Amino acid sequence: MSEWWDKQIRRANELAVQPTGSAELLTFYAHLLRAQKEVYEFLRTRRNWLPSGDLRADLPVIIEAWPRFLQLVQARGPALLAAEAGNLATASGTTISEILLNYWHNPSEIDFFPKAYLQPYAHLLAEIEARPLAREFAEDERHCPFCGGKPQVSFLQSRETTAESGNRDLICATCLSSWTFRRIVCANCGEEQPAKLSYFQSSEFDHVRIEACDTCKHYIKGVDLTRLGFAVPLVDEIAAAPLDLWADEHGYKKIELNLVGV
Repeated sequence: MSEWWDKQIRRANELAVQPTGSAELLTFYAHLLRAQKEVYEFLRTRRNWLPSGDLRADLPVIIEAWPRFLQLVQARGPALLAAEAGNLATASGTTISEILLNYWHNPSEIDFFPKAYLQPYAHLLAEIEARPLAREFAEDERHCPFCGGKPQVSFLQSRETTAESGNRDLICATCLSSWTFRRIVCANCGEEQPAKLSYFQSSEFDHVRIEACDTCKHYIKGVDLTRLGFAVPLVDEIAAAPLDLWADEHGYKKIELNLVGV
C-alpha cells in the first residue's frame, strides 16, 4: 500500500542531507518517488477498476496519470530529463502508448520515462497478484518470478532459514517485489565458484557492498540489513553511488541501472 512508498520517500529525504556525495541524486529520487506514489494511488483508488495485467487493455486508464507525472519530472528533474518531459508532454496518446508498450515487451534500463512510470503499475500488479500478460521473460532464479524483471539490488536480512538458501533476497527493477536468492551466487549469470565472485566495501558505506562476478563481469549492490536494520535497499544503494565508480574502474557492468542512472 502507500506505506511502502512513504518508507522509500522518508529514507531518501534522510539520506539526502547526509554528506555522502549523493545528495543531488537522492533529492531527485525523493521527488520521483512522490511522483510514482501519485501514479500508484491514482491506479489503486480508481473506482470499479483493477489492473488486469494486460497492459494494452489497461492503458486507457494508466495513461490518464501521464501528464501529471511529466509535470512533476519537468518541475523537479535534472535539466535533460526536464527537457525530455517537456517534449513528451506534446506527444500524442498513440505515441505514448507505443512507448509504454515497447518498454513493457522489450525493457531497457535507459528508457527512463516508461520504466519510472510503469513501476507503480507493475508494483500494484504484484500486490494484487495479477500476473503480467503477453510478456515473455526468462523463467530462472535470476529473474523476478512474478514479472521476469532483472534484479535492481540485493539485500541480506535475518530470518530463520539455512545459510544455503536464505538471508539474501533480490528486488525486481520492474515490479519492485523481492524474491529469495542463494547467497554465494552471481545474480546475473549464476556463477557459484567463490573464487570467481568479488566484493568491495568502504568504511563510508559499511552496510552496502559491490557484489561482482569475474565470469560475466557484471555486478549488483547488496544492502546488509543485519548491519543497519532501518536501511531501505532501493534508496541506500543510490546513496552508495560512489561504490559504482570502483566497479566501473574495475571493468564491471551493473546488472540493471537504477532510475537515477547509476
